[in-house]
Amino acid sequence: MSITETTSTSWFGRLKNALIGVLVGIVLLIACAWLLIWNEGRAIGTYRALAEGAAQVASIPSDAVQASNESKLVHISGAVKPEGVPQDGDLGVSARDAIALFRQVEMYQWVEHKQSSSEKKLGGSEETTTTYSYTTEWRSELVRSGDFKQPLDHQNPERMPESKTFAVERAGVGAFSVLGKAIADIGAYSDLTPTDEELAKLAQGLGTDKPVKRDGHAVYIGRGASTPEVGDLRISYQRIDAKEASVVGRQSGTTLVPYETTNHHNILLSAAGDTDAAQMFKTAEKENALITWLMRGAGMVGLFIGFVCIFSLLSVIGDVIPFIGSIVAFGTTVLAVILTLLVGPLLIAIGWLAYRPVISIGIIASGVVLAAFVVRYRKRKATQSAA
Repeated sequence: MSITETTSTSWFGRLKNALIGVLVGIVLLIACAWLLIWNEGRAIGTYRALAEGAAQVASIPSDAVQASNESKLVHISGAVKPEGVPQDGDLGVSARDAIALFRQVEMYQWVEHKQSSSEKKLGGSEETTTTYSYTTEWRSELVRSGDFKQPLDHQNPERMPESKTFAVERAGVGAFSVLGKAIADIGAYSDLTPTDEELAKLAQGLGTDKPVKRDGHAVYIGRGASTPEVGDLRISYQRIDAKEASVVGRQSGTTLVPYETTNHHNILLSAAGDTDAAQMFKTAEKENALITWLMRGAGMVGLFIGFVCIFSLLSVIGDVIPFIGSIVAFGTTVLAVILTLLVGPLLIAIGWLAYRPVISIGIIASGVVLAAFVVRYRKRKATQSAA
């Protein structure tokens, strides 16, 4: 079943929306400029912290705690032993001898799909035709049917259990104790099938009158997986295990805690198996570089959207004659791309200049010297050609 709605927005209405878009664009530009500059500082600070840690870390045996290493940055490798049992306290499922327990929840729900097409009219008005259609799908997040165009016949439950990881508070690595979450992050996942007793606790925890039964490794809450109904749940569990782990952190008694560097960054690294300290720091540096580039990309996209929002006012003005408005819109989009490619790298350079002035000045000076050399070389070639 689908619903089609046609709406018309006057030129003055579109002009008002475009003015709001200009304000949104300005705010977005400011936010993305701050993000790009802050990201460079974050990346440089993390790099310096990792470099400091890599130079100071000492690899020590994990079978005994030595008082001489107190407060030092150390690296250990050893067998993992969970301190406690990870448990889903809400639904009563546990995983003995595991580091953590992961709960994946899906609900069969109504989902709204929207398709729109717009047509510009002479005089600057715009007519928009929107078609709303509804399907039932398994979703791992709650779809709020109250926001639907037609919620009456497509109602979803108002709540559902969330997917969640339950880790032990701490785990032993050799003779040392480490945060359980740090080990869970590098553990291996495997399916866990709840027992009959746990199945009864799960039904009680959900407080449902629907049948609760197994569906392979998962638990199905509803009449039948072959004919699902809106509100049916599908819950599956996975245990997270780690036989051996390597950890880098500050020794504090018998525990390893985050190590604070001179620039106030914390270091607590973990890896599966017997991994040496150098490799762990290299992996952390790669992760830092990846995060840096992802945030740079997000900042550049945000700048582009901001410029498009600001220039949208011009295309709306031009839409008094639709053909002219389309030309203006194309031109402003190209201009937004150009400005993004100019402003984005400039902001990144400002970030480098703010956080690493010596290197930045050196790079700029090198560029000036190289440019001067190229200009002088071309002048000499031109003089020789003339002669």
